Amino acid sequence: MVEREHVSFESGGTRCAGYLHLPEGRSGPLPCVVLCHGFSGTMDRLFPHARRFAAEGAAALVFDYRGFGESGGEPRQLVDVRGQQDDLRAAIAWARADRRIDPDRILLWGNSLGGAHAITVAADDPRVVAVVAQIPFNGFPEQVEGRSTAEVLKLRAVILWDALRGKLGLAPHYIPMLAKPGELAVTATEEAEQHIRTLSGDGDTLWRNSVAPRGLLSMARYRPAADASRLGAPLLVCIAADDRETPEQTTRELAERAPRAELRRYEGTHFSFYNDPATRDRVLADQIAFYRRFTAF
Repeated sequence: MVEREHVSFESGGTRCAGYLHLPEGRSGPLPCVVLCHGFSGTMDRLFPHARRFAAEGAAALVFDYRGFGESGGEPRQLVDVRGQQDDLRAAIAWARADRRIDPDRILLWGNSLGGAHAITVAADDPRVVAVVAQIPFNGFPEQVEGRSTAEVLKLRAVILWDALRGKLGLAPHYIPMLAKPGELAVTATEEAEQHIRTLSGDGDTLWRNSVAPRGLLSMARYRPAADASRLGAPLLVCIAADDRETPEQTTRELAERAPRAELRRYEGTHFSFYNDPATRDRVLADQIAFYRRFTAF
């Protein structure tokens, strides 16, 4: 059985919300996996992962970045790379201060953009024991398969328009995170409809299919591979063979740069890690085995 407790902590003057999952009947101090979700994600989509880690004997902390889900912050649905990194640092600090958690057994887990954050933050935190980066972001691909030049230009135009609105202090011009091919969205894929259903669950979810496109500008300059080369902790990079959103040619560099890295490749697409329970369970089993090589739980 797993216990779940609502928690909150401050980051940059904003209150961030989270949930701590604890293995029932286990006395501390426990190792703790701090989980970071991806672009536009919310913590409730990571509850199954946190429950799995807790069922195996570790504490697991999920949280929402500022501007998303249950956390405070304005404007909403705006990805701020540096702000999210600070939110992760604040989550780690909260975990280390909790008496039930061993402050020297913090493990980081990140998905997609969260995988980049986990690597970058751990590179400056030598107390982090180990890092898992699942389908991690490492810069945008030069060309997104299935997206025409006209569609790319249209997306760039709306990014710049929203960025201008931000400079003028205006509210974001939101666009969908996910849509079908040919539609204006951050990700336009044949899998979009299925993935929207997965993220939306039964409707009782924090996730919204809406983002401020100006946030993509900070991501365009984000290269976690440079931080991977400074990472002292062991790193497991889990990638998908047919990933178009974080393709192998970009994610592989993270494992090649990190001094103590391993790369594992799984069949499927970027969305298989969300939509396919069998893939999720297999990958989680490998990740738990990886963590246990560096700390007992």
